[in-house]
Parts: sequence; structure tokens; C-alpha cells
Amino acid sequence: MNRYTIISVLASVIFISCQESVKDAKQIASKPQIYPDYVDVTIPANIAPLDFCMDDEKAELIDVVITGKDGLELHAQGKETAGIGAKEWHDIVSNSIGDSLGVIVSAKYEKGWETYQKFNIYVSRDSIDYGIVYRLIEPGYIVYSKIGIYECNLYDSQENALIENTEFQGCVNCHSFNRGNPNDMSLHIRGEKGATLLRLKGKIEAYNTATPQTLGSCVYPYWHPSGRYIAYSTNNTQQVFHVQDRKRIEVYDHESDLQVYDTETNQLLVTPLLKKKEVMETFPAFSADGKVLYFCAADGKPIETNDFDSIRYNLCSITFDPENGKFGDKIDTLVNAAAVGKSVSFPRPSYDGRYLVYTLSNYGQFSIWHPEADLYIMDLKDGSTRAMDVINTNDTESYHSWSSNSKWMVFSSRRDDGLFTRPYFTHIDENGEQTKPFMLPQSNPRDFYRKRFFSYNVPEFITGPVEYNNHEAVKAIESPQRVQMDVRK
Repeated sequence: MNRYTIISVLASVIFISCQESVKDAKQIASKPQIYPDYVDVTIPANIAPLDFCMDDEKAELIDVVITGKDGLELHAQGKETAGIGAKEWHDIVSNSIGDSLGVIVSAKYEKGWETYQKFNIYVSRDSIDYGIVYRLIEPGYIVYSKIGIYECNLYDSQENALIENTEFQGCVNCHSFNRGNPNDMSLHIRGEKGATLLRLKGKIEAYNTATPQTLGSCVYPYWHPSGRYIAYSTNNTQQVFHVQDRKRIEVYDHESDLQVYDTETNQLLVTPLLKKKEVMETFPAFSADGKVLYFCAADGKPIETNDFDSIRYNLCSITFDPENGKFGDKIDTLVNAAAVGKSVSFPRPSYDGRYLVYTLSNYGQFSIWHPEADLYIMDLKDGSTRAMDVINTNDTESYHSWSSNSKWMVFSSRRDDGLFTRPYFTHIDENGEQTKPFMLPQSNPRDFYRKRFFSYNVPEFITGPVEYNNHEAVKAIESPQRVQMDVRK
């Protein structure tokens, strides 16, 4: 035994000896109220420890006993939070795959200990991807301030900055990966040195995507499963700010079109069907087989200052032939949301081709500030659609993406405090049924989230570390050189 092992063992002994025994506890007939709410959730085995606090903030100590398969037990105790050890957590969780963990929580208050009824944490047989990538942004959306794109390893919740706008002057947004492949990435830069940064097979280049034949620069990307094509929208966007409303900001389009970029020929593929002046098309997404392009479309009409709430988007589709890059000759409407006074945004098909999830709100396409925004799931076998009632709340549920195995979904929600969007995860089975969602785990979560004055924006799964060379990216941004995209004749 070397001296490092001895120190580790001694530290464990000291920690255990410092724990206070739970004596003469009052038995509470209900399950504990904890933050975040991890009671009876379903998790993947490769997720970070679900550390939590008592919701009432009055507890002097919190004691947690977790029992797994074969009687394996984990015991943790602390003041603000129990502080579940990472190694012990992963040991007990990996041993309980396909089973459940029993969790007994005790809390010490001024009058003594209270022990709550056991709750379960179910461990799915389906693993989750390596991590997620998101943008952190202040909730005001008025000025750039500090904005960055960050990667989070879901195994331990460690965060790594890929690129931040403190390294240059501008705004970073619209990051996208091909089914979570960290080697292929599209990133939009706004501002004086605006560009679309494309990372193809590890090489980063800055592109000018605006052409005389299109409305402007390419945004809102979605990769074709082959990796050859990227669908983009071009949007003439306007912002307004509410004075008295739960919605602090509204973003709406005056006009918008769709096109597909061919990475092999450096050409933008267009069709008159997706460039109609009387229609605004946005949020493209390819089907699992790459033969259909889903998107949202609304009637294009002059918008007065206070008339943006009359714009409603339907879910539509057009066929696409990846062999020759040709579009179909008609547009199909899959969900006529406008007919029932609703609006669709962010269509995201599962990668196994079975389901498509979209956001439904009362109007417009900036649903991340709409408290009424909920998630809906469409069965692509029969076209039926229904609300995802297990994960919807009375606050915003919005942007979402699928894991590479189509078993997990991450989505953004304001259910925590009504102000900041946080990432939540849910398991989706073969029948489209969802499990109770859980928030991205953090060590001492209440302290962490109270001190993080940023919203998590556009969470996207990745299957491995991005290994993004931000020095190379900043050099490409700062350089006046741009690869010019052209429209296919």
C-alpha cells in the first residue's frame, strides 16, 4: 500500500467518523421534497451523481442511504447536500442496470431528525451519449455580453468552453452536429466579423453564406445523416421587448427561406417551393433516412408592431433525393397548427425514424419565452400526434434534441424558476412514452444554479469530446478571408 492509498483510506475513515448517526428520527409518511426533484426518475447508468438538497432549506444536515442490487449500499451525509461520491455512485449504479436504487433520506432540523419514505431511482438499460453542447446566454437577449458554446460531460458534469466571444467581438449561436458526431460542427457567428464556421473532418473554415440569390446568411442548421448536406434557413429577423408580460422578448421573422448546402460542391441547393415570398419557412430538419426535409411554415404578411402574435407556423415537409440533391415537387402539411390557433417550432425527428417531437405554442416561432409552450410527439408510422404530458409543465418546454440511440431526449425548460432555461432529460420507449424528467446533475445543485446567471440554450447531444481548437476558430473569425458559397445553377 503506497502513501497515496493510505491517505485515501484515512480520508474515508475521517469522513465516516464525522458523520452524525440518525437517532430517534421522526418517521414522515411522505417522500421527501428535494431539489432538484429526483424522486422516482429514470436515469442512464453513465450519468453523474444525482446530488440534491432539501427543498425547504431549513435542514441542518441531510443523510442519504442508497441501496442497489445485491444489497450494495452507499451512505452520504452533509450540510447543504449529502455530497454523493462519484466512484461510489457509479459503482452502485452500474451494478443496478435494469433494476432500481432505493433511496432513504433523513434530514436534521432544529427539533431533531426526520426520516422520509423511500423513493426509487430506476436505472435504464439504455445508455446516454457522452455529453451535451449548449450556449450559455444571459436571459435578457438585449446585448451580446458574455456568450459561449460549452461542452458538458454527462458522466461527471464537467464543463469545458469550446469558444467564447471574449476571444473576439461578436455573438456565437446556432451550433449543430451530425447526430452528435463531434467531428462535424456548424457554428454561426454574428456581428462585424460574421461567418458560418464549419468543422468538417476536423478542419475549421469560415464561410460567407450570403449570396445575391438568397435572403442572407445561413442560420438554424440541421445535418443530413450522410454528412454531405446541411439544411439551413435564412431569416430577416426582428426583436421586440415586452413591458408587462411573462414573455420578456419576442423574436419574429419578416421573411425567411430554406436551402441545403452541399459540402462536396460548395453549393447551396434551392427550390422555388422553399423560396415563396408569401410563405416564411424556418427550422429545417432531415428525416432519419435523409429523404424528407421537415420544416415550419407560416403565411408571410406585413407585420405591424403589435401584430406579431398573429403569425402561426405549421409543420410541413418536402421530399429530398440525396443522390442528386433534388427536392420534390410539392409541400405536405403534417400538422395544421394554425387551424386551431397554435404554432409549431423546432421539429426534431428521432434517428431511428419512429418519432418526431416538436414545440407547440400560441403563436410565432420564438417559443423559448412562451410559458404555454409544450412538447408534442408524432408517430411517423401513422401520423398521430399527442402532447408529452409526462414532461410538460405550466412553464416553457422548448428546444430539444435526441440522443444518438433515440432513447433519450434533452430539452430546455423554465420550470425551475420561470426565468432561466435548464436542461432536462427524459427516456422515451418504443411506444413513445416518456419518463419523469430530471435536471442536469451538479454538485451542490442549489448553490450552483443560483450562482449561474445564464440560460442553457440549444442543448445538443454529442457522442464524444469535441476537441475544438478555439485558437484555430478565432483565427478564422478574425481573418478577412471567407469561403464563398454559391447557389447551384
